[in-house]
Amino acid sequence: MWLAVVVMGARRVMADDKLDLLQGTLDLMVLQTLAAMGPLHGYGIARRIEQVSGDTVLLNQGTIYASLVRLQQKGWIFAEWGTSDNNRKGKFYSITKGGRKQLLADAAYWRRLNGVMGRVLALDTGAKQE
Repeated sequence: MWLAVVVMGARRVMADDKLDLLQGTLDLMVLQTLAAMGPLHGYGIARRIEQVSGDTVLLNQGTIYASLVRLQQKGWIFAEWGTSDNNRKGKFYSITKGGRKQLLADAAYWRRLNGVMGRVLALDTGAKQE
């Protein structure tokens, strides 16, 4: 399944500037964010992913929360109610032991895939470049 995430261009956002990510890619980003940052609420997770991506990936509330529900159902994260720095109640998400194990497996897969794609894209096609 694919999900659309808006990617900012250098000048302006256009309909063609969307980046189609596999659902599992966002889940991996969420797991990595929680592993690196510790417990966060959904808004904080989304903003951190946007920040790390250099604001090229923009996540709406529905997209991030769908990922959080999926990850909770799989047992890779858990949620508990807490109070934020500005004294508001919110649901804070943390990665589980199973989530850390999944993060390692998924990260290894994406690194292998990235290496393969890099080699394939580096092939000399013999075509004239314009």
